[in-house]
Amino acid sequence: MTFTHAIGAGCGAIIRLIVRGLALSRIHPNVLTFLGLVISSYAGYLLAQGRFQFAGWVIIGGGLFDMVDGRVARETNRVTRFGAFFDSVLDRYSDLALFIGLLLWYGGINRPGYVVLTALAMTACVMISYARARSENLIPSCKVGFLERPERVVLVIIGALFDRMAPVLWVTAVLGTITVIHRMIFTFSEARQLEEAQLRPAGRATTNSPR
Repeated sequence: MTFTHAIGAGCGAIIRLIVRGLALSRIHPNVLTFLGLVISSYAGYLLAQGRFQFAGWVIIGGGLFDMVDGRVARETNRVTRFGAFFDSVLDRYSDLALFIGLLLWYGGINRPGYVVLTALAMTACVMISYARARSENLIPSCKVGFLERPERVVLVIIGALFDRMAPVLWVTAVLGTITVIHRMIFTFSEARQLEEAQLRPAGRATTNSPR
C-alpha cells in the first residue's frame, strides 16, 4: 500500500464514521446542506476581511458538510429529487459567497484589476454549472470538463491557505472558460447525434414504403 493510498483509506474511514454518526443522530441531510452554506458564508466574510488562511480552514470545514450530506441521505434512505435540487442550488450560493468575499476585499484595498479577475472567475464558475444544467435538458448527461466543483473548491483552499489567490483566480477563470466551451462542444455533438437518430427511422420508412 502506497503512502497516498493509505492517506486516502484513512480519510475514507473517518468520513464513514462521521456519516454513521450523523445518520444515527437522525439529522436531516438538507440541514447539513444548509450548514455547509452557513460555513461557506462565514468563509466569505473572512475573505472579505483579508483573513485568507483562517478562511481556507473554514472552507475545508464547509467542504466536509458538502461531502457527507448526500451520503447521510443514502444511509438514512432520505434520497429525494428535491434534496438533489436543494443541494445544487445551495452549492451555487456557497461558491458565490466566497467570490463575493474576495470582491469586497479587493475592492476595499483598491485593486480594480483583481476585482475584474475575481468577477471573471466567478462568472466562469457560474457558467460551468449553468452549462451543465441547461445541457442536461437536451442530452442525458454533461459531466465533461476538468474544472468541476471539487476542483474549484480545492483551488480556492490552496489560494487561501498559501496566500496565492491571484494565480488561483487566473487558473479558475481560464480553465473555467475552457470547461464551458468543452461542454458547449460536447452538447452540440451529442444533441446532433440524438437528432440524427430520431430522423433516421422516418427516413427509412419513407424509403421502404410501397409504391
